[in-house]
Amino acid sequence: MTEQTPPAWDRYTATLFDALFGAGIAEPAAETERAQAAALLNQAREANLTAPILDLFTFLSHQANEQQRRPEAFGIERATLEELAAKHQRIDEHMVSVGGRLTQARPIAAEANARVDAYLAEKDVLAPSGIELWDKILENQQRIKQALQMSDDDWNSFPGQIRHAVDSIETLADLVDLPEKAVASIARVTKQYRMRLTPYYTSLIMPGTVNDPVMLQSVPTGEMIDNAGIEIPPVAADHSPARLIDQFYPRVVTIKATNMCAMYCTHCLRIAHIGRKDQIYSREAYREALDYIRANPRIRDVLITGGDAFVLPNSMLKWLLEELDAIDHVKLKRLGTRVPVTVPMRVDEELLDIIEASNDIKPIRVVTQINTAQEITPISRNTFRRISKRCFTVLNQAVLLKGINDSRVKMWKLCETIQEAYVRPYYIFNCSYRNPQFTHFRVPLEVGRDIVESMYGNISGDAIPRYIATAGGKIPLHRDNVMAVSDASYTLRKPWSGQEVTYPDADPHLYANEDFAFAGYQD
Repeated sequence: MTEQTPPAWDRYTATLFDALFGAGIAEPAAETERAQAAALLNQAREANLTAPILDLFTFLSHQANEQQRRPEAFGIERATLEELAAKHQRIDEHMVSVGGRLTQARPIAAEANARVDAYLAEKDVLAPSGIELWDKILENQQRIKQALQMSDDDWNSFPGQIRHAVDSIETLADLVDLPEKAVASIARVTKQYRMRLTPYYTSLIMPGTVNDPVMLQSVPTGEMIDNAGIEIPPVAADHSPARLIDQFYPRVVTIKATNMCAMYCTHCLRIAHIGRKDQIYSREAYREALDYIRANPRIRDVLITGGDAFVLPNSMLKWLLEELDAIDHVKLKRLGTRVPVTVPMRVDEELLDIIEASNDIKPIRVVTQINTAQEITPISRNTFRRISKRCFTVLNQAVLLKGINDSRVKMWKLCETIQEAYVRPYYIFNCSYRNPQFTHFRVPLEVGRDIVESMYGNISGDAIPRYIATAGGKIPLHRDNVMAVSDASYTLRKPWSGQEVTYPDADPHLYANEDFAFAGYQD
């Protein structure tokens, strides 16, 4: 073999050899280091594996970089290393070169590992899920059962959870450790805005944790009254073409089927619809909504929400789905619900059978809202697993909220946790500007952009949601990663590392040629 690097090798291997055999010390190294190199060389020659070859090249690269020693200092000639480099590429199933693996792939992986290691070290401390907190949650449940005088049957049933729902500050204060000032502030707000937590959801609150993310979502604070501003009219007042219908897009409509929820969120976009009395509407009202859908053949996708679709009686939900399945131009249905995380015991076999039967006719997606990993417990995870077996998919629409999920660690943990719970992250909504009551929860768009785009390259691609603002429809908020444009290429920025890369554009003349593929075979 000659001293010339074989031309078939890629530039990474050529560069590696230049670094190894460039200027440096060729005099013999210390005996212990020569013995170490000899052992690595023997392993690389004997084994029909790539790892021993990489170990040898890694050792020699370290010596060249740190000690300025050439391979000859260890009694290893260039021809020997060329043979081993060729062997590495020959036995690798994808013909990966030793230079590519050692100088490119491994450093890139090491840099990425450092980013992820920082997240892994913090995620269970800064953003524990309900799975990690489960033992404490079980303790909370026993305490709450006793305080509310709930039997196990009460606890494990939907009616029992609603009947014992926490809807007064006095009851809440008995269950959760609240400062006196907080009690007075909450009492002020509950005169105007409704509060309700199921006992199960209350058990997810960690007593003594300032701004516990579950408590922030469920217990209203004085800011809801003190925030200044003019409230924009109720959501979709200007986009409601028929009774119970919201329509922002020509092919999608929402049926607001109830004003009820198992618990009331402190950031609820539909706060104006939540009255003092729970309501399921008359069949006449639903028929007007269904008639509007029947008369509009453009409509393809219907969302049943509220309130919460899963608080509807099974019989009512079954009837609505059957009516929609009978409309030929309706091809897809969605059910909007927070029930699997607020009162998972509502999801019984009858409800699952209803979902499956309708899904067999036309696809159903269950769309939920989970805003913190703390809402995912072994119970809710199992509930989502059961639902996922009966429908087309389960999607999550989180809301970006200050103190709840407004950091990389918290949002990464949320997205990974729900994905492991059979739920696909779908949207992250920026908190609504329509309601001044929620001003204290709003997060700057640039913070949201940084959080979402930091996910790319760091967590699974299908665990990354789209970042959305609602302003008469859903508007994507992702940052533009095109840094520069030339005649033939783009300069793109990798959002997870900041690295800029050149991306060649398609040849516009070739693209314009219509005489391509099989068209080129025509006479």
